Amino acid sequence: MIDKLSWVTIYPEIVLLVMACIIALVDLSDTSPRRTRTYVLTLLTLLVVAVLTGMAALDGKTSYGFGGMVVSDSMGNWLKCFSTIALMVTLIYGRPYAADREMLRGGELFTISMFALLGMFVMISGSNFLLIYLGLELLTLSSYALVALRRDNAVASEAAMKYFVLGAMASGFLLYGLSMMYGATGSLDLNEVFKAISTGKVNHQVLVFGLVFIVAGLAFKVGAAPFHMWVPDVYQGAPTAVTLLIGAAPELAAFGIIIRLLVDGLQPLAIDWQQMLAVLAIASLLIGNLAAIAQSNLKRMLAYSTISQMGFMLLGLVAGSDLSGTQNAQAAYSASMFYIVTYVLTTLASFGIILLLAREGFESEEITDLAGLNQRSPLYAGVMAIAMFSLAGLPPLVGFYAKLAVLQALIASGQAIYIGLAVFAVMMSLVGAFYYLRVVKVMYFDAPVTATTVSASFDVRTVLTINGALILILGVVPGGLMTLCYEAIAATLAH
Repeated sequence: MIDKLSWVTIYPEIVLLVMACIIALVDLSDTSPRRTRTYVLTLLTLLVVAVLTGMAALDGKTSYGFGGMVVSDSMGNWLKCFSTIALMVTLIYGRPYAADREMLRGGELFTISMFALLGMFVMISGSNFLLIYLGLELLTLSSYALVALRRDNAVASEAAMKYFVLGAMASGFLLYGLSMMYGATGSLDLNEVFKAISTGKVNHQVLVFGLVFIVAGLAFKVGAAPFHMWVPDVYQGAPTAVTLLIGAAPELAAFGIIIRLLVDGLQPLAIDWQQMLAVLAIASLLIGNLAAIAQSNLKRMLAYSTISQMGFMLLGLVAGSDLSGTQNAQAAYSASMFYIVTYVLTTLASFGIILLLAREGFESEEITDLAGLNQRSPLYAGVMAIAMFSLAGLPPLVGFYAKLAVLQALIASGQAIYIGLAVFAVMMSLVGAFYYLRVVKVMYFDAPVTATTVSASFDVRTVLTINGALILILGVVPGGLMTLCYEAIAATLAH
C-alpha cells in the first residue's frame, strides 16, 4: 500500500495532470479565436502550481516517496517553480503571435505545454533511472508536437522531423547508458547506484562505458557541442513562440537531471565525468561563439548563443565535480544553478521582443528587422538592449554576476587546469560580446526599415517591463537569488 507521504511528494504533479485534462475538455467548448477561457484557466493553474512548489521549496524539507523513486527537495521545488513561471511568461508572450498564425484553432498549444511541464516535473523529481527517463520522454514528445504545430508550414515540419530523428537517437544513447549502469550495479535507484559504485567492487570499465552514453544523452538535451546539431535548425524552423517554449523552461529541467544523475547517483565517478563535461564546455564555448558571429538570422544567432551559454553552465559543474561535500562543491553547483536561472530569465526577454515585433505574415527573424527600434519604441529597444548586454556579461546586469560566480568557482579550486578553463571562458566571452553588441548597434544606430509603431497588449507590455527590470535588479542585488541557489544545492548534497 502506498503511504500518504508518497502522494504529498507529488501533489504539484497531480494538480498539473488533473488540470491539463480538465483544460483539454474545457477547450472543446471555447469558440473564441484567441482561446480566452483556455488561456486564463491555464495561467491560473500555472500560478497555483508555482505557488505550491514555491511554498514547498521554502519549507526546505527533503522527502522520498514511492519506495524512493520520487524525491521532493528544495532544489527540485525551486526548479519546478521557476520552470512554471517561465512557461507562464512564454504563454503570455506567445499568445498574440500564435493567434495571428492560426495556431490557436485548437487549444493544443496550452494543453501540450502543460504536459511538457509535467514531463519537466517528473524529470526533476526522479530519483530512479526509469522515472527520469519517463519524464524526459514526456517532455521531448510534447516538444516534437509543439514544433510541428503549424501543420501547413513546411519549415516547421522540417524542423520537427530533424528534432524527432536526432532526439530519438539521443534518447537511445541515454537509455543505453542507464541500462549499462543497471547491469553493472543491479539497481535503478540513484541512492543504491551511488552505494554500489562507492564499494569499488563494480567493474570500472563498464561504468565508464555507460557514463559516456549518459553524458552524450544529457549533452544533447542541453544543446552542448558536439551534440548541438539540432539547436540552430529547431530554433530557426519552429514557430517563435515554440522556440521560446523549448529554449527556456526545459533548460532548468535539464540542469535538474544532470544534478540528479551525475551528482546524486554517479558522484563516485566524478573524476571521469568531470573530464567529459570539460571537453563539452570547451567545444560549446568555441563552436557557439564563433558560429554565432556569422549569423544574420536573429533566432539562429540566439541558438548558437545558447550553445555557448550552456558551455559556461557546464564549467560550474566541472569546478565542483571532484570536491563534492565541500564548500567549494556547493559554491560551484550553486553558481551553475544561478547561471541557468538567470539565463532563462534573459532568454524570455530577448524572445519576448522578437515575438512582439512579429506581425501577421512577418516573422521579424533577421537582425536587420530590429533596425531603428529605438526610434519606434524606446521601451522595447531598452529591454532588448538589457537582454543582449546581460548575455554578453556586462556589469551591472545579472549575466555579469552569473559569469563571475562560475569563474570564481573555477579559480577557487586552485588547480591550474581550472584556472586555464576560466581564462579560456573569458576570452570566448569577449568574442561573444561582438554579436550581442551588433544587435544593440542595429537597434540604436541604423535607420528604421519600417515606420510601423510597436504595440502590445497590457499583459505583454507589463510582463516584458518586469522581465527587463529583473535582469537589471538581480544584477545589482544578486545576493538573494544566489543564497537561494546555494541553500538549495547544499540541501541536495546533504541527502
